[in-house]
Amino acid sequence: CISLLQVLIAQGDEDLQVMKAGAMLRKVKSRSWKKQRHFRLQEDGQTIWYKSRWAGTGHSTFSVADVDVVREGHQSEILLSIADEFPADLCFTLVFRGRRSNLDLVAESPSEAQVWIRGVRKLIQNTKSMNDKERLDQWIWDWFQKADKNKDGRMNFKEVRTLLKMMNVDMNEEYTLRLFTMADNSESGCLENEEFVQFYKMLTKREDVWRVFQDYSRDGQILTLAELEDFLKQEQQEGERSLEHAQELIDRYEPSENGKDHCKHGAMSIDGFQMYLVSPEGAILDPQLLALHQDMSQPLSHYFICSSHNTYLMDDQLRGQSSQEAYIQALKRGCRCVEVDCWDGPNGEPVVYHGHTFTSKILFRDVITTLAEYAFKVSEFPVILSLENHCSMEQQRVMAQLLDTILGDTLLRAPLDRLVPQELPSPQDLKGKVLLKAKKIGGVEESETLTDEVTDEVSDEDEADPKSLSAEALRLNDKKSKFSRELSDLVVYCKSVHFHSFEYSRLHSKCYEMSSFSESKARKLAKDTGAEFVHHNSRQLSRVYPSGMRTDSSNYNPQELWNVGCQIVALNFQTAGPEMDLNDGLFSQNGCCGYVLKPDFMRNDDSFDPERPQDRNGYTSLRLSIQVISGQQLPKVNHKEGSIVDPLVRVEIYGVFQDQAKQETSYIDNNGFNPLWNETLNFIVHVPELALVRFVVEDYDKSSRNDFMGQFTVPFTCIQPGKIDLIILHLRVKSGQLGKSQ
Repeated sequence: CISLLQVLIAQGDEDLQVMKAGAMLRKVKSRSWKKQRHFRLQEDGQTIWYKSRWAGTGHSTFSVADVDVVREGHQSEILLSIADEFPADLCFTLVFRGRRSNLDLVAESPSEAQVWIRGVRKLIQNTKSMNDKERLDQWIWDWFQKADKNKDGRMNFKEVRTLLKMMNVDMNEEYTLRLFTMADNSESGCLENEEFVQFYKMLTKREDVWRVFQDYSRDGQILTLAELEDFLKQEQQEGERSLEHAQELIDRYEPSENGKDHCKHGAMSIDGFQMYLVSPEGAILDPQLLALHQDMSQPLSHYFICSSHNTYLMDDQLRGQSSQEAYIQALKRGCRCVEVDCWDGPNGEPVVYHGHTFTSKILFRDVITTLAEYAFKVSEFPVILSLENHCSMEQQRVMAQLLDTILGDTLLRAPLDRLVPQELPSPQDLKGKVLLKAKKIGGVEESETLTDEVTDEVSDEDEADPKSLSAEALRLNDKKSKFSRELSDLVVYCKSVHFHSFEYSRLHSKCYEMSSFSESKARKLAKDTGAEFVHHNSRQLSRVYPSGMRTDSSNYNPQELWNVGCQIVALNFQTAGPEMDLNDGLFSQNGCCGYVLKPDFMRNDDSFDPERPQDRNGYTSLRLSIQVISGQQLPKVNHKEGSIVDPLVRVEIYGVFQDQAKQETSYIDNNGFNPLWNETLNFIVHVPELALVRFVVEDYDKSSRNDFMGQFTVPFTCIQPGKIDLIILHLRVKSGQLGKSQ
């Protein structure tokens, strides 16, 4: 049990040796906030520690595992703002996963900057390439280092007691001493490295997993190939491939060579069995459905599309920061429809911000440059650029020129094959293309014969929800706005039009025309005329956006709009919560490409009413039975000394109205380390094709609101059947995701 850092340093890695010794780097938050901090890589090879020389004992840390990428040079807005003071070869940016802000740093010399850039990249790569056993070894090493307060490489009983509190364990002292004594083979009164590993294994022995293992193991020590095959058939409900799969699992997860060689065919020990259960193959999500597997050749209107509202904002709608980084983060999460609010800026340069508010402004040019660089890094399928146009004719022409020159061939300028579309093209047809959504002069058929400009009123969102406008905006919108021919010609398959009625759309609308709806209007239409809304959305795109009253950037429930087939349900990506959890859950399937094929009854001529699901052809309800067995190593959310969590699990079903339901287990007193519930929750699901299942873990509090610990959301159709599924949940309280638990 040694750390990753020790291995790499033993191999003579000079960069990591320098990082371990530490260096003074400038941490930059703005042009006026640039302060020196001492940075150092800690012994575990995973944690970077830093502090101010005046901070006394106070310091900060972060894990390399939380760093997504290292950018060199002036590749952030903050570092660009100080480019005149610090050259690019001194600067680099650490980009974190989730919603944590980037860390912009300036080194003292180019060589020092390169040491940290190379070193952190090396650690990121090594972390990504770890197998399950190496991750476990690293995890054990981390706890050993935390518990070894005097850094003598050994742990006495007092340090072990402290460790258990840190690990969220309220264990009887007599039982703890018995485990400690059993592990202390040297009888020295202290646990050394290997003894601590033995203590850890005794501490983390999972009785729930052990019982299942015993049920299928004849000798209680191993699962033979035949016994593992029996487990896969009976518990995991696997079919004809179970024997072949059993052999693959032994080869992949059995840690001992003796086990792999047992009786020529191999066998699986309890360690290998547990590694399999906590691997992606043992998770509740079917790995085959996580990969890109859906038919991508159907019209755009047949897909749910991952969509962002006011994408440029990092915070609230009134005073929040506008940033290119917000676009990068959204696109990296699989977003395929981003929004740009454009206004006249100084020096003939259009700017992007939330008009008539105190949000900061960024250049339209920079937004499009960012889009060009990041649009297709995560997904190759088309990006829709939803344009809220408030600019003068002159600056609209500048916008058109910037779109043309920066996006180049990725910008769709004309219908495919130059044909007037009778139905929308498919994501497959539009791979690698950016589609502009905006007002258009005339239709696709008439583009060559129209005049150079047209007058119209207000933008999509303003038109759909006038109550959300300020008095100043209303005054300005009384004046007719003109749309330039140059910008209009770049709109092909996403022409913004006013919504009149479903009957009007059915009789007069073209497939490339689409409307935007405020959440309140869309919800009313969904409730009053759900079946018509579904039919409308089988042919045309609909976009829904949050109410203008949500100045805190909160979100509405997207499920209600997916239930009627709305494709572009735009959410505030910067705000964590159940709504974004549902969005992340829905789009976690199909390779996280940002497109999910709608159920067939929402794509064909069948009449589907989400208020009356039992009336549809082929209706069959399903029973979902979830046995919540146990949890492992749940984190503390209340960091008061001596505090231990009292965890409970709640399962929530989101879908059509009849499917909305939630149930929860009882809470377990003072045990976040290995709580055992063994409770079964049952649900009836009427439209499984639309349902999402959300698992929530909370710390029970009898006198106040429960503390949120984490969550995991999965599409019902992606659940693997089987009784033994260890759900891998990433426990990050701030980002609204869950960590390891069952």
